[in-house]
Amino acid sequence: MLRFPVAQKIAAGYALVSLFCLAGVIYALAALSHQTRLNQDLVRVDFALMGLVRDLRGNLLAQERLERQLLILHDAQLKELLEARQQEFSALHGRLRALSSLGDAPLETGLKALGEANLEARLLLETSRWEDAAQFSRTSLSPLRNQLLDQLEQFLRSREAALDEQLHSLLAQSRRAYRLTLTLTFCGIGLAALVGAWGSYRIHQAVRRLTRATQDMAAGSFDAPPALDTPDEFGQLARDFHWMGQKLKELDQLKLDANPLTHLPGNLAIEREMEKRIAHGRPFAAIYADLDNFKAFNDRYGYQAGSDVLARVGELVRQAVLAQGNPEDLVGHIGGDDYIVLSTPERAEAIAGALLGTFDAAVPGFYSEEDRERGYFISKDRFDVERSFPLLSMSVAVVTSTSLKNPSPAAIGRECAKIKDHLKKLAGSNYLIDRREQR
Repeated sequence: MLRFPVAQKIAAGYALVSLFCLAGVIYALAALSHQTRLNQDLVRVDFALMGLVRDLRGNLLAQERLERQLLILHDAQLKELLEARQQEFSALHGRLRALSSLGDAPLETGLKALGEANLEARLLLETSRWEDAAQFSRTSLSPLRNQLLDQLEQFLRSREAALDEQLHSLLAQSRRAYRLTLTLTFCGIGLAALVGAWGSYRIHQAVRRLTRATQDMAAGSFDAPPALDTPDEFGQLARDFHWMGQKLKELDQLKLDANPLTHLPGNLAIEREMEKRIAHGRPFAAIYADLDNFKAFNDRYGYQAGSDVLARVGELVRQAVLAQGNPEDLVGHIGGDDYIVLSTPERAEAIAGALLGTFDAAVPGFYSEEDRERGYFISKDRFDVERSFPLLSMSVAVVTSTSLKNPSPAAIGRECAKIKDHLKKLAGSNYLIDRREQR
């Protein structure tokens, strides 16, 4: 809570000025009221309008990125995300039209044209006409989008120039009001100067510190304490900046945590998702998948072939979850040849079965014709002893949170490790679900 906001302190100072000259106070309040109304209009219309234009630019860039990915991957989830972005575009267009009467201006024409093109592209995507959709994107949708981005940039620059003129006009009005008020309140000029100097110094110091904090945040320093710790608007703004920095740090950590090969979430995201589901009391199944004999494969065929296998397995895990899982399921890559899926207990067995089926079908394609026909190959083990190694197989261990009295990421990991150790002693690909009661 703000105990002594800066506005109240300034108002108290001007209340003292009113003791010297009532006429000066009346005029000053009238001028301040007029400027406040103008400032409110700027915030309600101009700043909101520029914010909407920036949101539209970001939306268009996001649409372009999702569209390219969708035309390559043909992923249903990407299609849903693209449709959501297109709906957001329509909503932003409506809000922009409500704030600014564009009429038949080029920007409004471009917005309408892109909206119509989005509808035509959506129809092509809904009917899975991928080649037609790609052609339409190259010849129509992408040029329209690029043209609209240029128009938005021009519109934003013109609005910024107009806003700059308005601010200069406000500044000129403030100076005229100040000169007249100074004449009327000559007796209180000394106190008014002190109040003005204090307020200007206070605002300057606050803005300077907040600017430095913003620059530090932009440079990647998110752990700095709040730039101000005062019980006023600037102190609250500094605390909000600090909170935003912590959120940006979390997002940065999650981005760095993602596996660079499969781009799947890593240990940090997996652990947080487990803890969230445990905290909310949502039962879940942890499906751990591990490749058998992967090191021997890597030694024989090389690092690049091993990386290709890991990437392919990551895609197979995603496909199994897409086919048999839930929309909110998490697919993660712990590292190396270990993968994890967080799903609901009732979907765990279907996901594990589908994954093993597709994996076993894909395994022969990883090997040379000679090794594939023999069903094994000769290589040295970790003790530098030559022996035969079977083709790659997969062990999948499933542990549900309801099977443990006190579930935690560490406890679930230990139980999965025990099951995987047992499965690795068996031939071929296998999965095992821990169906024991709470223990």
